[in-house]
Amino acid sequence: MKCIIAEKPSVAREIAHLLNANERKEGYIQGNGYCVTWALGHLVTLGMPEDYGIRGFDKASLPIFPNPFQLTPRKIRQTKQYAPDPAAMKQLKVIKTLVNRCDSIIVATDAGREGELIFRYIYEYLDCNKPFERLWISSLTEKAIQEGFKKLQRGSNFDGLSQAAKARSEADWLVGINSTQALSIAAHQDIYSLGRVQTPTLALICKRFEDHDQFTKRKYWQIQLQHRKDYINFTSLSNLQWEEKKQAEQVFKSIEREGKIIVENVAVNPVKEQSPLLFDLTELQKEANRKLGLSADEVLSSAQSLYEKKFITYPRTGSKYIPEDLWPEIPELVRILNMTEQFKPAISTLKFGNFNKRMVSNLKVTDHHGLLPTTKLPSALKASEKAIYDMIVYRLLESLSEHCLKEVRQIIVKVHHYEFSTKGSRIIRKGWRSIKGILSDISDSDKTINNHQNTHETLKELPEFKVGDELKISQIELQEKNTQPPKLYTEADLLCAMENAGRQIEDKDQQKILQNIGIGTSATRASIIETLFSRDYIIRKNKTLVPTEKGLQVYKLVKDKKIANVEMTAEWEMALHQIEKGELDKDQFINEIQAYTKEITHELLSLHIPQENMPELKCPKCNQHNLIIKEKVVKCPDEQCNWILFRIICGVQLSVEYITSLINNKRTALIKNMKTKNGKKFRAYIVLKDDHQSIFEFPDH
Repeated sequence: MKCIIAEKPSVAREIAHLLNANERKEGYIQGNGYCVTWALGHLVTLGMPEDYGIRGFDKASLPIFPNPFQLTPRKIRQTKQYAPDPAAMKQLKVIKTLVNRCDSIIVATDAGREGELIFRYIYEYLDCNKPFERLWISSLTEKAIQEGFKKLQRGSNFDGLSQAAKARSEADWLVGINSTQALSIAAHQDIYSLGRVQTPTLALICKRFEDHDQFTKRKYWQIQLQHRKDYINFTSLSNLQWEEKKQAEQVFKSIEREGKIIVENVAVNPVKEQSPLLFDLTELQKEANRKLGLSADEVLSSAQSLYEKKFITYPRTGSKYIPEDLWPEIPELVRILNMTEQFKPAISTLKFGNFNKRMVSNLKVTDHHGLLPTTKLPSALKASEKAIYDMIVYRLLESLSEHCLKEVRQIIVKVHHYEFSTKGSRIIRKGWRSIKGILSDISDSDKTINNHQNTHETLKELPEFKVGDELKISQIELQEKNTQPPKLYTEADLLCAMENAGRQIEDKDQQKILQNIGIGTSATRASIIETLFSRDYIIRKNKTLVPTEKGLQVYKLVKDKKIANVEMTAEWEMALHQIEKGELDKDQFINEIQAYTKEITHELLSLHIPQENMPELKCPKCNQHNLIIKEKVVKCPDEQCNWILFRIICGVQLSVEYITSLINNKRTALIKNMKTKNGKKFRAYIVLKDDHQSIFEFPDH
């Protein structure tokens, strides 16, 4: 018998159905010589410090370097401690029984770094030595699964991927656990979470916020002229910017008196806009954030759902290309998409038999090819899933289209010795831009004023010009403007910054090596951003990402430390790629991480963080110990006493004054603007009863 281990029950059911394994059991499906089970995600993880006998945050124990790392079943928080997750324990028991019964294993977890890690940790934790093969597929359609089973690969082919996955997991543990504990100890036991990737990402957001916040606007003036030629109205903008209004006004009057301009230069250039490549996950997340306002996590969730419903290929891809052997299937895929009324107008613009092959490159396909719709047409999708699916389909159709050809005209006119510019463009051949229909003959990039180049681009096609033409000035305007601060990051901007972190390196030689390496991966960037939200380090303000006071506090503490170094994190991502390819030894990488961890632990422990002046309040229950007042709780340090008060009550954080009054006077002052679950505001006193429990007391009763 063969045991197949999938990552989720839904995938296991699909595989079992295709293999005619139809006998459902507790935690698996069997039949036809197979038993198909599932992992429920990460069933096995690296042990926590307490698994090595280290309890609490102890300065003397840092840095913690497990040797070897212990594997434990997934844990969940129960009251003050973490305990094994009963669901994980139950499923591990099922997998162990099946593995012991079978002759060999087929690994059907997601085809990527994390999917490989999920299986390898289970395999090691169960101390298994059964031979295993790898199912490596990019789609969950029946055809893809059947083809995958015909081409099962040796498990050892993925040892490099496994080593990279383990290196990533252990590095995150070493940096995350040690840095979090070190900073929390330096901050007098206030808990501050740090991480190998999350802290440099927080640094990107905070640095941009500070640059924006501290930016000093500067006024300047430009002159805009209006003209008319061949019944076409257009404008030109002065190349010069004046910092003094008086000087600008003098020039304005001089030009006004002159009343005409002379065409000094006419540049007409054809511009070829290549069709866009397929989406990888990060590009899809950026585009959906810009156009639909969806977060990176929402895009990934929708894409994952579409994948599991067999409507798109594997979403956690870092490639925008497809291999040569997949190209012959594309025409049939387009014909099937043409059965959907919505896509018929776009597909009618394509030239069958002459599709653009720009997306085809064996060398540029990573673990998985670019995102594609499958031959299974969807029905009954959620609104977000439908929007994501449509984006993927239209991007495929754009990729198959020919390039867009534009004619761009740059005109320079002169009055006295002052130069003015205007720019316009017209589309000669629409190409890929005809897929969604063109609202304007000017691309988005043509619709902006670039103050660095001092050009003004019109949205209309310009008339014909030749050097020496004389034109009247129909209107003149003095425009007051301000220099603009760097824009706050949207989620799309942040994903782009994370993806291109290697390009920020000042060393040119190193920049060439790391220019295509980012921090995090396509599969992990969404969860990194969500972690910053869950830690209360950042919030969304309109569409931008803004650090909270807590996030800025962490940033100010670590911004000059190695833990916040974006470039170093990008270098580690390159090292993980090298481990996967067998070009770098995992142990060498971990040794370097340990040396780095030792440095940052020392840096963080040596920080001097002044403690906020807090009143000394005796525990009302044991009357023995002074209470510890933290951001979210007030508690007795004695674990046997265990008295605790949550500071955030119905949306209001209890101030130190409220807490002092409650402990000393058994009641707070009247607290306003608290909210019920349905959002209704109310006011009340909080009263401490004789049994040391707190209750509301309402002023109207």
